[in-house]
Amino acid sequence: MTPEELEAARDRLVPDVVAGGLRVLFCGINPGLLSAATGHHFARPGNRFWPVLHLSGFTPRRLAPAEQQELLLYGLGITNVAARATARADELSREELIEGGRILEAKVKALRPRWLAVAGVTAYRTAFGERHARIGPQDRTIGSTRIWALPNPSGLNAHWTAQTMAEEFARLRAAADAPGS
Repeated sequence: MTPEELEAARDRLVPDVVAGGLRVLFCGINPGLLSAATGHHFARPGNRFWPVLHLSGFTPRRLAPAEQQELLLYGLGITNVAARATARADELSREELIEGGRILEAKVKALRPRWLAVAGVTAYRTAFGERHARIGPQDRTIGSTRIWALPNPSGLNAHWTAQTMAEEFARLRAAADAPGS
């Protein structure tokens, strides 16, 4: 993909992969330019979402971004806090993240997943006004939906390796699969 093609994807929207009653609705911060250009979530090759999803046991094999619709077979989905595609998440304003949090809350109320998993604790803090949120399960709920803050799978997040990220995703998977969750 050329730099011009990527730049042309700026501000495009990437459709959600959702259905009612999911086990886990994963939520990215916003689509990157490659995701917007291809229409596939977490499309950048350095993004660790797809490998970590498999390593954590959510999927039986590593899915490619183009196979994102298969997530629905496993009771999983993907959306974003902010819909607008940018080259970097730090191009989003605080107001965009707060408004995205309001839209996300309405979406979760309508879809009623068991868990909302926000991949990016800083974006979660801003979108939901939870300044002291940490990685892991949150006290806050949206209706009956529980919330889990996950590390951002971007290759830019050097604080987490694919393995440590997979361990955190696996903690969420265990909670999502627990009876009564």
